[in-house]
Amino acid sequence: MSEGRDPIRDVAEAVLGGLRQIGDCSYAIMPKDIAHSLAGLQKALLVQITTALQWDMEWIDDRVAGGDKLRDKWREKCEQQTSHASQ
Repeated sequence: MSEGRDPIRDVAEAVLGGLRQIGDCSYAIMPKDIAHSLAGLQKALLVQITTALQWDMEWIDDRVAGGDKLRDKWREKCEQQTSHASQ
């Protein structure tokens, strides 16, 4: 029994194939050394962006942890004030 073709996958593969071809052509029209230098520059830029995003995610994690500590501190203070007020 043969399986049916998945039209969505066929379209996706065709689009990706077209984009790959455009990408190949965009580098092929440049001299080899310039194409390789540009690719290196693009990769270096992506590394910097990745590093910045990683730093930002760590910063967010630290702020959430700081917020948790502050919330616990407020809760303890509120409980202390409530227990003193009821005495």
